[in-house]
Amino acid sequence: MRRFLLILLLLSIFSVFSPASLAADIDNSAKIFEINCAGCHPHGGNIIRRGKNLSLRALHRNKLDSLEAIAILVTNGKNNMPAYQDRLTEKEIKEVSAYVLEQAKISWK
Repeated sequence: MRRFLLILLLLSIFSVFSPASLAADIDNSAKIFEINCAGCHPHGGNIIRRGKNLSLRALHRNKLDSLEAIAILVTNGKNNMPAYQDRLTEKEIKEVSAYVLEQAKISWK
């Protein structure tokens, strides 16, 4: 019985963190970005203010190089960027913030 429970526990853990579920999260984050952000930030750029792009260098310069800082900006907006707290859930904001940071780390390739 113990062995069965252990196997069941391991299977449930691996199913939660399987490559398929991680790929689904990445796909969802990319979709959120495409729908809500890519209009102004195609490929991590910025069509309104070039210096406010989403490159790792610009994020660092603007003190936005952490998940928390990006999530706060997405939630509340700033200057020309609108707030998304009424458009996205907290989970979606966290997902798209993680996506932005990961894409910045690989130079939006």
